[in-house]
Amino acid sequence: MVNLSGKTVLVTGGNTGIGKEIVTMFAQAKAHVVVNYLYQEKEAEELRDSLENITLLKGDVSKMDDVDSMVLKLKELGLSIDVLVNNAGITRDNLMLRMSEKEFDDVINVNLKGTWAMSKGLTKAFLKKRSGSIINIASVVGLIGNAGQANYVASKAGIIGLTKSLAKEFGSRGVRVNAIAPGFIQTKMTDDLPETVKESYLSTIPLGRFGNAKDIAALALFLASDDAAYITGQVISVNGGMV
Repeated sequence: MVNLSGKTVLVTGGNTGIGKEIVTMFAQAKAHVVVNYLYQEKEAEELRDSLENITLLKGDVSKMDDVDSMVLKLKELGLSIDVLVNNAGITRDNLMLRMSEKEFDDVINVNLKGTWAMSKGLTKAFLKKRSGSIINIASVVGLIGNAGQANYVASKAGIIGLTKSLAKEFGSRGVRVNAIAPGFIQTKMTDDLPETVKESYLSTIPLGRFGNAKDIAALALFLASDDAAYITGQVISVNGGMV
C-alpha cells in the first residue's frame, strides 16, 4: 500500500463526490490532507471529524484573490504542499442554442480557471522545492466531446492542454503534472440523471459497469507516489473501455 507519511496534499472540492474519496484514500495513506471547499460546509466538517490529519481550507478556486488568501493561510499554518489535486468542478449543461453566457463563464471559471489559479498559486513553492505532483481531474468528454455540454467539454479539454503545457514547463524542476480523465463515474451528480440516459451510457462501456470514486482516487494516489516518479504530461483515462 502507498504510504505518504510526511506529505501534505491539497484537494480542491474535496468535501463531496470524487474529491471526498480522494481525500479519504490519501488520509488512509498517512498524508496530511488539506480539504478545499466552498459550499456544503457541514460535509466538510464531517469529513474532517471522521479522518485523521485533515485541515479545512474554504475558498473559491475561480477567484485569484481567494487563491492568494488560501496560499497565505497555508503559510500561516506552516503547511507546505507536496501534492495538488485540482478536482473542483461544476456542470451547467444546456444545448448550445440555449446556453447562456453565464452558464458558459461559470463552468470555465471554476473548472479551467480554477485549475490554472490553484496551480499558479502554488507554482513558486513547487519550483523552490524542486519536487511535487499536480494531478488535474479532466474528463473523458474532454477527449471526445458531448452534446449539450459545450461549456463543460471546453473546460475539460482546456485542462488537458494545461496539463501538458505545465508538464513541459515544470519538468526540469522536478515537478510532475498529470491528468485523470474519468468516464461515467457514479456520484450524486450522475445519480440524478434519467434512467434512459444511464442505460445509454452503460451500453457503450465494455466492462459493463459504471466506475466509482475509488477507481479515480486509486489512480490519483498512484500518481502522487514515488512509484509514478517518471510519469508526467500524461492524460490517463479511467472509463471501463468506453473510449
